[in-house]
Amino acid sequence: MILILRLVAVAIFAIVMFVFGCGYCLFSPRNPKHVHTFGRLFSNMSRVFGIKLEIRYPEGAEKFGASVYVGNHQNNFDLFTIAGAVMPRTVTVGKKSLVWLPLFGQLYWLTGNILIDRANRSKAVGTIGQVVDKIKQLQVSVWMFPEGTRSRGRGLLPFKTGAFHAAIGAGVPVVPVVCSTTDKVNLNRWDNGVVIVEVLPPISTEGYTKEDVRELSTQCRDMMEAKLTELNEEAAQRSAK
Repeated sequence: MILILRLVAVAIFAIVMFVFGCGYCLFSPRNPKHVHTFGRLFSNMSRVFGIKLEIRYPEGAEKFGASVYVGNHQNNFDLFTIAGAVMPRTVTVGKKSLVWLPLFGQLYWLTGNILIDRANRSKAVGTIGQVVDKIKQLQVSVWMFPEGTRSRGRGLLPFKTGAFHAAIGAGVPVVPVVCSTTDKVNLNRWDNGVVIVEVLPPISTEGYTKEDVRELSTQCRDMMEAKLTELNEEAAQRSAK
């Protein structure tokens, strides 16, 4: 019964977001401000899933400026959890096939996100160049999932290097964002406990070249893995109370 109620609520939310969201975005299509707005709206839906969402920012986060944000990619609940940490003037980078996802895909495109054709390596490489250009020309940040796919309870997967190439190419810092595990969320349970999303301090790319991409990737992944363990322990303890 709980599952059915939640599915109905999500369906109604999706339709409302599509109709009114697309209408709203048509006044300024593909404007970078939209991703932050809708990220917050979607994260409010975490309450419907029985999740107590807590988002933490480091001091001065509002002054970070153009950056490359990298988050851990777990499952479909990312849309209602880690999406709430998207900062103003930040667009995401996703696979091109997302545009064909009913309701969500069209809104995803209208809000100004960047789409990559992952089946075509030359196009994907070219898109990293477009990401760099967008950061430099429009002074926007980009959000990427360096694992490249959902981890689905397997912990933090190995990182691909695209996000780090983009950060070094644009000369902007990398900002790690970590969300505690959501693989135990049960749609048929009222209370799914605490989920913590934490934005970490930026990692400077000053002095880095493309030869340092692996080093930057490893540094970032080690930091995120340690933080993920810490957040999982805290979330588990607080959920058990």
